[in-house]
Amino acid sequence: MKRLIAVFLSVVAVSGATEVFAQDAAPGPGAVVVTIIPGGATFFTEAKDNPQGPSFGNYGLGGSVVVNFSRYLGLEGEVSGAIGVSQTLKTTASTFDERSPDLLNYSANLVVSAPTGTSVVPYVTGGVGGLTLFERRVLAVDNNTTFLTGNVGGGVNWYAGRWGLRADYRFVAVRANDEAPAFFGQDTRYGHRVYGGVLLNIGR
Repeated sequence: MKRLIAVFLSVVAVSGATEVFAQDAAPGPGAVVVTIIPGGATFFTEAKDNPQGPSFGNYGLGGSVVVNFSRYLGLEGEVSGAIGVSQTLKTTASTFDERSPDLLNYSANLVVSAPTGTSVVPYVTGGVGGLTLFERRVLAVDNNTTFLTGNVGGGVNWYAGRWGLRADYRFVAVRANDEAPAFFGQDTRYGHRVYGGVLLNIGR
């Protein structure tokens, strides 16, 4: 009888441990999630009130770190670059082929994840930060200029334990700066950014 009770208690203990392990191993974000961004694109629409501010697109890369306060709420710090690429730039006065200026974006964002309970986790996000436009004299961008920015967007994360994949979209608003060059920033500019990233899920 004692042996039977011992076996029963052992089975219960093993079952309980297995359940706890399964809960701990449940898919989803850890305490800290690092995103490495190897590729993306940023596109700014033309300036409405400035004929010298054409639309243009840049190649994007960078990274971010999200500190999660819970499974559903986190704070993200992000730094990304938008590297200028050769393209056709159109103004009301002319059309010319040239490489767009390089950009550096940095922001702090609030991230709210959906309670899916699966390895696929959609999220919405928004925040504020800055954008630096780097000198490109051929476009009459004679100095580096920094702007205040805001962004809203969302995406989806897929977790496979310690790593995963991320797809992200942001709508970006860049506040006007009277000292900005005619090419970019004398009036408020709006942009769209998309990227794919690799997740490193830390703290699981």
